[in-house]
Amino acid sequence: MNQLHVKKGDRVEVIAGKDKGKKGKILHILVDKQRVLVEGINMIKKHTRPNPQKAQTGGIVTREASLNASNVMFICPNCNQSTRLGHLILEGGIKTRICRKCSEIVDKEKK
Repeated sequence: MNQLHVKKGDRVEVIAGKDKGKKGKILHILVDKQRVLVEGINMIKKHTRPNPQKAQTGGIVTREASLNASNVMFICPNCNQSTRLGHLILEGGIKTRICRKCSEIVDKEKK
C-alpha cells in the first residue's frame, strides 16, 4: 500500500538537498515512485525539440524536477510551521490529518 504523508496542493518545506529551506506548493505526486513535484523547487533546464503538430518551438525550457517525498515536510496552515502529521478518526468514520505541533485539524477525508 503506497501512500505519502503529503497531498497535492499542500504547502511544504524542503528539508534536504540543494533547495533546503525553500517553501512551495505541491503540483503533482508520483505515488509509485515516492516522489513529488513542488512549485519553483529543484528547477532544471530541459532541451526540447520543435513539434509543429503541437505548435511547440524548440529550445531550452526551465521547469521543476521531482524530489523524493522524504525530503519535504508539511507546513501547517494554522501555526505556519513545518511539522509532522498525525491521523485521527472522528465520529462517522471521517479520517483527518492533524498537526503534531498545534493539534489542529488540517483537513478531512472520507474513508
